[in-house]
Amino acid sequence: MSKDAPRSMAVMFQMMSQMIETEKDYLSELDGAIGDGDHGITMSIGFLAINAELAKLDLGRASLSDVMSTAASGFLNAVGASTGPLYATGFRHAAKALVDRPALDLPTCADMIQAISTGIRERGKGQRGDKTMLDVWLPAADAAANAAAENKAVGAFWHDVVISAENGAAATRSMIATKGRAARVRERSLGHIDPGAASAALLIRVMADALQ
Repeated sequence: MSKDAPRSMAVMFQMMSQMIETEKDYLSELDGAIGDGDHGITMSIGFLAINAELAKLDLGRASLSDVMSTAASGFLNAVGASTGPLYATGFRHAAKALVDRPALDLPTCADMIQAISTGIRERGKGQRGDKTMLDVWLPAADAAANAAAENKAVGAFWHDVVISAENGAAATRSMIATKGRAARVRERSLGHIDPGAASAALLIRVMADALQ
């Protein structure tokens, strides 16, 4: 196990938290149009909790799976809303995928993104087109798998993943929500970007910046 890999993942979560803090008001504003208006706050609480738990972890001895498992527990314990169980389940699936993986090479990153998206999909029982974070995570996972299979270079791999994520978030503007709190307003959700999709795209961009 490379000692640098778990530290790199911990830094990734720190960068994610910093991004969420920067965009917190924007995310809550998006949520105010079709939800409860607290998505930015919820994500902020969750990622601050992740980093508080990771600060207690001995990264010199921890594995990639340990870091991801700690992130899952930290997020779930801090966020009781639907976002908490969804990301916690995604991170737990990723922790399983990362067992015995020594480095954050591109196949490992592709498997990690796939596992997060699978966990979120299974927990939320959703699919693409529901106007949720899955409209970002699922195409990002597909892009990562395809880029890894084609042996693309690091920059090209992450470019494909980020573009797929951002296109997925933008596409939610033309969707009618069928899942989550936004489903309560149905047609009134049309024309608005889903806040969960917007935050997911931000997280994937940070993942790319941190790991390439």
